[in-house]
Amino acid sequence: MGKFDRVLLASDFDDTLYNSRLEVSAENVAAIEYFIREGGYFTVATGRAHRTFSPYVHLAPINAPVILSNGALLYDYSTDQVVCELPLPPQAAEDLAVLSAEMPSIGMETYHGDDVYIHHPNAFTDRHVKRVGTTWTPCDLADMPTPWSKAVIQDEYVTLLEAQKFLLDRWGDRYEVIFSSNALLEITARGATKGGMVLRLAEHLGVKRKDIYCVGDNQNDIPMLAVSAVPFAPANCADAVRYFSPVIVKSSDDHCIADIIRILDERYS
Repeated sequence: MGKFDRVLLASDFDDTLYNSRLEVSAENVAAIEYFIREGGYFTVATGRAHRTFSPYVHLAPINAPVILSNGALLYDYSTDQVVCELPLPPQAAEDLAVLSAEMPSIGMETYHGDDVYIHHPNAFTDRHVKRVGTTWTPCDLADMPTPWSKAVIQDEYVTLLEAQKFLLDRWGDRYEVIFSSNALLEITARGATKGGMVLRLAEHLGVKRKDIYCVGDNQNDIPMLAVSAVPFAPANCADAVRYFSPVIVKSSDDHCIADIIRILDERYS
């Protein structure tokens, strides 16, 4: 029996666990290994899809299913099996076509299984696929295979704010529409959030709500911070997260996960 038995720590990946040097630090790895040895569950909750996260899963010790696509997918890498999936509704292609006609500068990525499709590629979609290291297929929305785990629309921040309002005003009952960065606006099915999937994962693992801890740096992390017994955010977090009033820990470049595990070590002493 360890001090962290049935304690769950879920971390965002980019700019939280994965730092600006494009690495998971040795300090974070060592802290996570200690957390797991003491009985804890450590996992990642990321906006990345299965294809774009899988090459990185080995960078950190992970001993629980991973939350992918902003909460649309719960995937167990130890068994290579889907635990839970919440795809976008069938109307998504038609609805995004309406948005595309209204705002033609927007680039749109969709994710079907391990395939990535892009409608109207632009400088932002090009930058994003290079960062996550994936290939993709250009395709009209109507010709993309479905279902989609998520869609990502990309443009200047001001344009994406307009797009977010456009989608929520018309179809807020169908979609979650939330920023993962100033250039990435993520669309998942209504109810498919990191927070919702953290709760499903906790139930799957037998973890009580009082023993759930989450950390993230951007707006798409706020739903899981809301279900955390103590919400944490790295010092480099976005203003939207800071306004949520989490416990601010060290930055992603200064081993924020190790800092959180130090705090939990005192909390469970």
